[in-house]
Amino acid sequence: MKLNQPGGIFAEKLLVVLILLTCPGLAWGQKNKPSAPAAKPPAAKPAAPAAKPATPAARPTTGTGARPTTGNTAGNRGGTAGTQNRSNTSAPGHTTNGTGAGANKTNASSTSANKSTGTVPHTVTHPGGGKTVTTASGNTRNVNASGKTTSVTTKSGATAKFGSNGKVTSIHSGNTTITHGAGGQRTVVTRRADGSRVVAGRHGGYVAHGFNRGGRGYERRTYYRGGRAYTRVYGRGYYHGYYYNHYYPGYYYGGGYYGWAYGGWGAPVAWSWGWGGNPWYGYYGYYFNPYPVYAAPAFWLTDYIIAANLQAAYAASAAAGAAVAANNDAAAANANAAAANANAAAANANYAAQNGGGGQQVAQNDQGGGGGGQVVLTPEVKQAIADEVKAEILAEQQASQQSGPQAPQAPAAAPAATPASDTSSADADGPVTAPAGTPEVVPDALNPNNRTFIVADSITPDLPDGTQCTLTQGDVLTRLDDTPDANASVKVMVSGSQKSDCKSGSQIAVKVNDLQEMHNHFREQIDDGLGEMAKKQGTGGMPAAPAGSAVAKANPEGTAQPDLTAQADIEKSSAQADQTEKEVQVAANEGVGS
Repeated sequence: MKLNQPGGIFAEKLLVVLILLTCPGLAWGQKNKPSAPAAKPPAAKPAAPAAKPATPAARPTTGTGARPTTGNTAGNRGGTAGTQNRSNTSAPGHTTNGTGAGANKTNASSTSANKSTGTVPHTVTHPGGGKTVTTASGNTRNVNASGKTTSVTTKSGATAKFGSNGKVTSIHSGNTTITHGAGGQRTVVTRRADGSRVVAGRHGGYVAHGFNRGGRGYERRTYYRGGRAYTRVYGRGYYHGYYYNHYYPGYYYGGGYYGWAYGGWGAPVAWSWGWGGNPWYGYYGYYFNPYPVYAAPAFWLTDYIIAANLQAAYAASAAAGAAVAANNDAAAANANAAAANANAAAANANYAAQNGGGGQQVAQNDQGGGGGGQVVLTPEVKQAIADEVKAEILAEQQASQQSGPQAPQAPAAAPAATPASDTSSADADGPVTAPAGTPEVVPDALNPNNRTFIVADSITPDLPDGTQCTLTQGDVLTRLDDTPDANASVKVMVSGSQKSDCKSGSQIAVKVNDLQEMHNHFREQIDDGLGEMAKKQGTGGMPAAPAGSAVAKANPEGTAQPDLTAQADIEKSSAQADQTEKEVQVAANEGVGS
């Protein structure tokens, strides 16, 4: 068809119109390619993509709505904050695991348990038997091969050791040590930051402070017992990395009195102690039998000291609920004594069976005991104590002659002076370094002449099986070693022990400082006994001492001002120990995995 024809002209015009309409549409379409959804207002776009993790493939969904993650079972999602479901408010209907960094990531090192409390209950078995059990609350219990609990560590860090009878013998918690005797006696020792320490028992205790006088180091103890406070003073000596205390008498007597107390009385004295109606006396019938008569003061003092220790031990047991409480009513006291005697007879039989002996209950009377049967404290053991008593009386007499009111001198065998700047504790757990030039002085506990020791406070030596046995006030030890080991301990033989304590005849290691404390207490009780004899001399059949010699005179070196806060400090220490005891009991009784 030709365009110049009428029909061609029309077709030409129509083609131009179509081109003009089509080209602009093509150009616009190249610039605006997105589909209709992109034309929605920006405000309608969800904010969720910003909250989505970088690895969405690791979060498979289970359907519409809330989308829980798949790692919500034990062994998955071991994140640093534990495993817990928490709604994510930034993305409605979305749930994440954990609250800490990395909580939504699989932790390859935590594939065995869900640490919902931060601790995994588990048991570790040890070679040769025994196991360590950790509970969900964080307490740990060690059990030996025979199934007995040997120790417990609470989640707060307190560690308790157990004896072979399954009872707690000692607890260490921070700067405090709690020791239990077999009869329930408790001693609490707290070391404070200033070097002082508080020692609390069921019937009081003492607070000890180091101090200096005349360039010499001392320790002052303020005792609070029976509603009254009094002080005693100790010198300090350094030996093989440790400081040891040495008792100074608070008073001295005349030389004639010491000579009278050291020598004999001529005709034997039948002394009435008046113990027959006391419960403690019947209870310890299997253990202690007083001399029927006394040929010399040393034997009288021996029975006085043994009885004083047993009375204290019995009172502590009664306070702990482990024995019958003493009754001040005479009739009730006699009834209690009769029951205690029956119990003691049974105890004798048990003791004999356990120790291979043939001990039997002996008749007791107010005239010093019947002396007709074998008891734990044999005549040989008591003779050894009496010999130590005589040696100490002689040493104190010599010290009294060297002491003067204006310039008191150290008693014989006293440790050398320590520098005024020294405040180290004499019962520190580890060795200390003394200032340069400090001399070494052998403590009384290692003096070759001092072999026999009476336990003053409960201690708990370790046994080979990991348990502990107990030595209670009134037990008697014989030192075997002269040189302490690396732990500042020496081997001793148990010469006489009460039932449930470390077995008589056994050999165990005891700290030198514990022996030194026993020796100090022994000297204190000798002084108490000398004071009683000074009051009673010339009465009840006891011969009189030389005229005027039984008058006590103060020893300036053995005196110091009391600590006015001692009672409050002792009571506070006891209350804190009560709380620690409760925590240990909870840990010891907690079931595995509870």
